[in-house]
Amino acid sequence: MFLKGHIRILFSIFIVSILIAESSGFCAYVKSMALGSNPKYSDEFDYFEYTDPNAKVGGELRMASMGTFDKVNPFSLRGIVAAGVSDLIFEPLAIFSLDEPMTMYGLLAEEMKLGRDKLSISFRLNREAKFSNGDPVLAKDVVFSYETLISGDGVNPFFKNYWADIKGVSIVSDREVKFTFRKKNRELHFIIASMPIFSDKWGENRENFSDIVTDYPIASGPYKIKKIELGKGIWFEKRADYWANKHPVRKNQFNFSTISFRYYKDAFARLEAFKAGEFDFIHENTSKIWARSYKGKSFVSGAKVKEELRNSNPAGMQGYVFNTRKSLFSDSRVRKAIYLAMDFEWMNRQLFYDQYKRSYSFFTNTPMAATGFPSESETSLLAKLVKESDIQFNPNVLDVISRPPLNVGKNGLRNNLKRAKGLLEEAGWFVTNGRLQNKKGDIFEFEILLDTRGWERVVAPFARNLKKLGIDLKTRVTDLSLYKQRVDNFDYDMLVHWYLSGQNPGNELFNRYSSVSAGQKASRNYAGIKDPLVDLLIARIVEVESREELVTASRLLDRVLLNEYYVIPHWHNTVHRVSYDSRLARPKILPLYYGSEIWAFSTWWWRRSQR
Repeated sequence: MFLKGHIRILFSIFIVSILIAESSGFCAYVKSMALGSNPKYSDEFDYFEYTDPNAKVGGELRMASMGTFDKVNPFSLRGIVAAGVSDLIFEPLAIFSLDEPMTMYGLLAEEMKLGRDKLSISFRLNREAKFSNGDPVLAKDVVFSYETLISGDGVNPFFKNYWADIKGVSIVSDREVKFTFRKKNRELHFIIASMPIFSDKWGENRENFSDIVTDYPIASGPYKIKKIELGKGIWFEKRADYWANKHPVRKNQFNFSTISFRYYKDAFARLEAFKAGEFDFIHENTSKIWARSYKGKSFVSGAKVKEELRNSNPAGMQGYVFNTRKSLFSDSRVRKAIYLAMDFEWMNRQLFYDQYKRSYSFFTNTPMAATGFPSESETSLLAKLVKESDIQFNPNVLDVISRPPLNVGKNGLRNNLKRAKGLLEEAGWFVTNGRLQNKKGDIFEFEILLDTRGWERVVAPFARNLKKLGIDLKTRVTDLSLYKQRVDNFDYDMLVHWYLSGQNPGNELFNRYSSVSAGQKASRNYAGIKDPLVDLLIARIVEVESREELVTASRLLDRVLLNEYYVIPHWHNTVHRVSYDSRLARPKILPLYYGSEIWAFSTWWWRRSQR
């Protein structure tokens, strides 16, 4: 089971040598840029290979979402945004292809130019680009979008943190804008090219940006909002005047006249609604439901298809995240002891129908994952950082990397629990009358914060194992609004989270693991990590000059994070589990890196009449 969340195309930015797709080099305007290789598609390409020129246009695609929503502003801090808004309404300056590790092709920006010194990037805007209100997309709108998103005016602080190395932005002409950087950063031009652009007329009568809640966005994407029913559903209609229908990066895409999302309170209600024909496509997150419940007349008759779609997505790290801001989890020996109590082998066999593999790294399924003993290049980098900064580090980092424990044989779990008991005693915790206590008489108990009841059955065997150590583990399931509020304020002992990763890590690491983000409200540093060595390694990753250096720094970072047991690793698979109406058609060629729902509503179509 993977943690459900708003998953957009989301892979971490890839940091390697820059190769621009023109021999004239960095000072020339180009239509595409790649990291680590030349762009796959030429300047004159017609469409992406994972789309289909035979796709038909029309009809409504009905999707499903879980929980609720209370706004259509995806950038404000408070509230929960409706599904589909970010992907269907807003567009960036450049689009990333789904069949290359990291290549961007101009969209709102017809051309791009990276400065010779790599301290700036300029964009020339496409003269055809228009917002949904008919206004052209101009440089002033790019500047307005950027300045709004870093303003702090009720905006999620993610943007300001992510763009911290942007020094400023200036208007060169009506359709040309230039961003300058504080320092060299190999991925920063890719990051700012991904910025969503919107009109300065959106919410123009509102005093603060955070006051924009249900005002329909004014942006350049293929759809606009047709109707909303707060908490229940949202409907998008294809823009008749969409400017980029024939643009190579949009051609053969967004084929549905209407895309809608219905909301359901739990997984059971959602599945029953799907079987009853209330919507057309579903991505299944729960292994038990996938194994046992996608059956019935509609599947036997062929009206509905059940399919596992392969992908090459890096798995990242999903796991139970300790909040080390809590004194209970401040000792890494305590965290390791609890880590040893999770019996993945039993869970995979009894709960997950052997559908998963154990995750083992913050960069699982990528070359960045640490293995074995540190390489010579890793130890050299560590020595250099220690010498330059005079920092302290845990010497265990130089040992062989710990893999998640195996519970094999009849004494597998028993032996791991014995190890856990010894670690807890070292940390000053002893079992008294069946409960784990310290010398002060404090009882060892904690709570996992959850946003769905489906996780309760997964936590239950973990809690039983902890009970054998005298630890009381409870679960707290809240609605999404309260869950988000508590997570933003770090008001939890432990939670479940999935840190997505790409083939190469980048600036997102600051928001996840740096000392600065540990105290920033709504950051993704859920563990509360404050480690000078981690900070230095993240800075190193962003500044590296070669892929070899990137791999070395990333593996060393992985080694440091794993060694401190901030997360109890969960599991992953390499397929998307989906079911859909058999009248839907999809491109024959699968992308390499993609989310199933986004790929469905962006490239699929109806091949036969609906309903």
